[in-house]
Amino acid sequence: MQELTKAEEQIMLIIWAKGKCFVKEILAELPEPKPAYNTVSTIVRILEKKEFVAYTAFGKTHQYYPAVPKEAYKGLKTDNLMANFFGGSAESMLSFFMKEKKMDINQLDELLKELKKK
Repeated sequence: MQELTKAEEQIMLIIWAKGKCFVKEILAELPEPKPAYNTVSTIVRILEKKEFVAYTAFGKTHQYYPAVPKEAYKGLKTDNLMANFFGGSAESMLSFFMKEKKMDINQLDELLKELKKK
């Protein structure tokens, strides 16, 4: 699996949220200024080639749905973030979030409980 561009990711977030949707429904969810319909359609076809989405055909229209679970992509992004910015160290990444993102001790405790479960 490869990382998506910002535009691809924005569209995937909509598809993950909706579950199944047509290009016009994706377009309706995008912020102003909205891109052209053909632009969104092209990005969705790229996502199909990258095997992130699949579709059901209804004549000439396609209803798209996720082929990659959001959690799987989230894992890839997190692994890449940790590798590229924290030298592969979960401790360094956690330390950053503790300092920079003002994570409190209760949040850290909850995170540790989740980690112990896994």
